[in-house]
Amino acid sequence: MKTLVIVAHPVLHEGSRINRELTETVRHHPGVTVHDLYQRYPDGIIDIAAEQQLLLQHDRIVFQFPFWWYSSPPLLKHWFDEVLTFGWAYGPGGDKLRGKEWGVAVTTGGAAEAYGSAGYNRYTVEELTRPYEVTASLVGAVYLPVFAVHNAMQLTDEELRRHTEDFALHVTGPVRAG
Repeated sequence: MKTLVIVAHPVLHEGSRINRELTETVRHHPGVTVHDLYQRYPDGIIDIAAEQQLLLQHDRIVFQFPFWWYSSPPLLKHWFDEVLTFGWAYGPGGDKLRGKEWGVAVTTGGAAEAYGSAGYNRYTVEELTRPYEVTASLVGAVYLPVFAVHNAMQLTDEELRRHTEDFALHVTGPVRAG
């Protein structure tokens, strides 16, 4: 299985210890391609054909990003708008992603307890990432369970190590469709 990890973090190497470590952990795994959108497209102009070709070359696609205002950084939203075109990803003839595995890996600054009906954010991460699940359904992909790391800015070295190991298994492991 070939896995594509699409990373969307505007300051990955300067501002995010956890996202940087997650990325570096899987970068050298056989069959894994790490694709940093902000590094590839600093001007925000996306090469649609190249992105679509990259998607075609992989069986599992994982979108990795920090959870900002209950969404992704803006370049990832722009990527979805540009790359997942009618007639290619969905609609008549739009079957190019059918059967691929599709998932999200998010990091949050808040505690896990903040996500849920009794928490500060009122909804679970799974509920808040539902648009990615619906998009997977639209394009005919198999949606994977959400991978989430909470308290991202306060992790101990041991917690960081455990999360990176878990992420490597999530990215390279067997099918775990949700």
